Amino acid sequence: MSKNTITVYSTPTCHYCVMAKEYFKKNNLEFKDVDVSVSEAAAREMIDKSGQMGVPVIEVNGKLVVGFRPDVIEKLLIKD
Repeated sequence: MSKNTITVYSTPTCHYCVMAKEYFKKNNLEFKDVDVSVSEAAAREMIDKSGQMGVPVIEVNGKLVVGFRPDVIEKLLIKD
């Protein structure tokens, strides 16, 4: 069980979203994928939290990362 809480706000056609999800899978990190293209409520939640309309927006342990930035994500992860 992961100590980290990770949410990826994404769309299926976003290349960086796919890269982010592959990064989490490769590193055995559990994450919640929220497809904002099919849920107006999810899109609104993402915009309210981040002020961003573009994806990915990634929430790691309560901190937001706009775009796929592995260097920033790495610093936010809780290590075993």
